Amino acid sequence: MTATALDKEDLRQTVADVLELDAADVTDEASFVDDLEVDSLMALEVVVVLEKKYGVRLREGELKRISCLDAAYEVMMEKLR
Repeated sequence: MTATALDKEDLRQTVADVLELDAADVTDEASFVDDLEVDSLMALEVVVVLEKKYGVRLREGELKRISCLDAAYEVMMEKLR
């Protein structure tokens, strides 16, 4: 899926759908754990959905960086280059 532009709003909606939240609640800097109360199982579910949707595999170090939507966007942009 190279050369595909990653739409941040689409990413926001995808994360919100997985977490069963309103997209407006998933702000750019909202911490998944502290602000949105995402537990490890929910975080894993987000990762699985993102990997499937964008056709990428995330390494453990990349997973640890995904703490908010901005960080998820940054990691996914790196993977899609």
